Amino acid sequence: MEPNPTTEEPNNNTKAQDINQPELGWWSVKSDVKLPVKVAELRRKLYLKAKQEPKFRFYALYDRIYRRDVLAAAWWIVLAKNKSPGIDGVTCQDIMDAPGGAAKYLDDLHESLRTKTYRPDRVKRTYIEKPDGRKRPLGIPTMRDRIVQTAAVLVLESVFEADFLDTSYGFRPERSAHDAIKAIQGHLQQGFREVYDADLKGYFDTIPHDKLILALKMRIADRAVLHLIQMWLACELVEEDDDGKRHITRSDRGTPQGGVISPLLSNVYLHWFEVAFHRQDGPVHFAKAKIVRYADDFVVLARYQGQRLRDWLSTTLEDRFELTINREKTKVVNLNHPKTSLDFLGYTFRYDRDLQGRAHRYLNIFPSRKAMAKARDAIRDLTRPQRCFMPVVEMITEINVWQRGWTNYFKSGYPRVAFRAIHSYIVAKLTTHLQRRSQRAYRPPVGKSFYAHVHDLGLKRP
Repeated sequence: MEPNPTTEEPNNNTKAQDINQPELGWWSVKSDVKLPVKVAELRRKLYLKAKQEPKFRFYALYDRIYRRDVLAAAWWIVLAKNKSPGIDGVTCQDIMDAPGGAAKYLDDLHESLRTKTYRPDRVKRTYIEKPDGRKRPLGIPTMRDRIVQTAAVLVLESVFEADFLDTSYGFRPERSAHDAIKAIQGHLQQGFREVYDADLKGYFDTIPHDKLILALKMRIADRAVLHLIQMWLACELVEEDDDGKRHITRSDRGTPQGGVISPLLSNVYLHWFEVAFHRQDGPVHFAKAKIVRYADDFVVLARYQGQRLRDWLSTTLEDRFELTINREKTKVVNLNHPKTSLDFLGYTFRYDRDLQGRAHRYLNIFPSRKAMAKARDAIRDLTRPQRCFMPVVEMITEINVWQRGWTNYFKSGYPRVAFRAIHSYIVAKLTTHLQRRSQRAYRPPVGKSFYAHVHDLGLKRP
């Protein structure tokens, strides 16, 4: 990032569109909650203004964030997700059960924002297991802060969405991992088969606050909004050790995963990396390279991965953006070589021998080995011995829900072999579950195999 990014204008290499008649599908955001008409209209107008004037800096956004209808929409989104409470232990149900209910709660929140007396609470730090055994840190804000952050996202997302390039897909309305997979598939089929598979070490925890604020200032001149974001970035993180002792930390880097606004802020920062990538002196021109980014995961595809391209990527990410490349996981993959594969977003890309015996190879896309192992872990958890007293029909219902979500995600490419393998594993684990529910050996009905029996009990086929 340049010391002063306000001197740099995004170069959106996207198809021109009629901004007077934009697609309205994403105004309702990715949520089970449909936005009120006035909130959706606010988002649409902000988007149009940002799209029409790429250099315009918005100077009056704070009062939109604490608008009562925006806060109400944010509350319904938070309520629909109903996630675990933050450091104060307050849940959505507690808010509704309190005197005056959610209406009074939002009134008080509105007043504190209007008078600028709002101060965010400390963030609860917790950890989740990663497939490689390491732990990923999560920051869990309080419900109060989630509502305000969601309101901020409803307003700010529309502004920055007008700038984001077509090469990014993560945490964006009407975009998904499947779109990123299709983009990679298209580039590979066009001959861009040498791939720089990047991995950023602790991206969300290492974003420098000062440069992130400079990136935000490219579009936001409203000091109240910038101050609001700075308060969230500077929040103290509280975590408990095994003895129950609390440890409080604060950092000038990072935006904790788990915060509602963190995905948007992370996209804003790496957006400028993509801008640099597409500039006249960037890899899109001197190496004819392509980039596909999903949040902090991205790949750079080219016909040839030269030293200049690799040096540009490492220098730009580490020196200019002050991020850290995980060199143990970052690698260059040449898919022109037989049996060489690329893993991205849970999928494996590999050119395999034609099934009909013809000379050419075809691009095979299927769930990766790690994705399969993670799926088996999930099935083992659903059928663990501690649940042996659960009625098998209830267990099958839960498995059907999981299996439907898993197969919907991995429906791209050629997943049938993986689907059959996972389904067979489910049948085997259900068979074990039935057999350990009783001291007597369990037998399916006469003339039925265990495979047919568990399907008669309700197990769905993928």
